[in-house]
Amino acid sequence: MGDERLIKLTASAGQKVNSLLTKQGRPQGVLRVAVIGGGCSGLQYKMDLQDAPAHRDIMVESAGIRIVVDPKSALYVTGSELDFVDALQDGGFKVNNPNAATSCSCGESFSA
Repeated sequence: MGDERLIKLTASAGQKVNSLLTKQGRPQGVLRVAVIGGGCSGLQYKMDLQDAPAHRDIMVESAGIRIVVDPKSALYVTGSELDFVDALQDGGFKVNNPNAATSCSCGESFSA
């Protein structure tokens, strides 16, 4: 079990994830946040809704949502904030990561 020093959600991100979990019939589900290789800056975020945490996951509760992060991804996301912007242009989930040394212009990938 972790705390919001690892990763936290804004109120708007929490509402959106709750809405998505409810639509998928997973009201007790979790949001998985991972960092994988790829993108134009070398690393990119991957988010997925799942039924439950996996073995060795670090779980954090923020904005009423259970977030799970694998130990390797935790090294890259520590201190991050996940926001949701409801806009036609540049809308969607945004990760504000203090560990990102650089990020690409599209905002989809970063380097640490």
